[in-house]
Amino acid sequence: MKQFGIQLYTVRDHMQNEADFAETMKKLAAMGYKDLHTAGCAIDEARYIEMIKENGMSICGTHYNYDKICEDVEGTIKLHRLWETNNIGIGGMPSFAREELDGLKKFINKYNEMAKIYASEGFKLTYHNHAFEFHRIDGTKTLMDYLYEELDPENITFVLDTCWVQAGGGDVRHWIEKLQGRLDILHLKDCMRVVNDNGQQGLTMTEVGNGNIWMEGVIDTARKCGVEYYVVEQDGNWLGGDAFASAKASADYLKKLI
Repeated sequence: MKQFGIQLYTVRDHMQNEADFAETMKKLAAMGYKDLHTAGCAIDEARYIEMIKENGMSICGTHYNYDKICEDVEGTIKLHRLWETNNIGIGGMPSFAREELDGLKKFINKYNEMAKIYASEGFKLTYHNHAFEFHRIDGTKTLMDYLYEELDPENITFVLDTCWVQAGGGDVRHWIEKLQGRLDILHLKDCMRVVNDNGQQGLTMTEVGNGNIWMEGVIDTARKCGVEYYVVEQDGNWLGGDAFASAKASADYLKKLI
């Protein structure tokens, strides 16, 4: 890992206008982040990439709208060429694909169909997992098994999320190894078990290196398997409620491993 990035969903509350976005880019650059994984865009799309470049950063991939990927190929390609990234992705599968095997198969077939179209223009589609993919949808295989077996390995890559794999009961390093050659972007999201007000245990997200995932081992495995982008993502539970404080803590940890 020569450098690391951040999923902008981490700081989503600080990107709602151009002034806030400009300040957010400066803060992230100062922490050492270089690669950005997008999570929506509330400002002019051309100005968006300009401010990213002005701070010495670039976009490694997107979390984009599934319907637009399927229904507006021309517009989707135009935007991703503007943002200079070949990775067009979704943050999760549509709801119809999550409950029954027929819906999952329908999604896989459609995503494969679209992937071939985008591949002809030099792009790859990406898929980001959560925990629900580790549910045995047919009583035997998990959704993740079907995605691994049936998504087009030539034109679709995975964005593996470390926290969600562990939350779903999967082995993070096993899945990195299993997806070797199909995994360009790794989401580094740590997690821990906590006791809530009712005395019950629950899972919460935390800063990279501050949880129960053996991040040194995860990153070492990812290096060996050729992962290109190491991207911090923390959806919530920020230090003192401050997303930037958590982003800095994760960055400081990762700097020790470079």
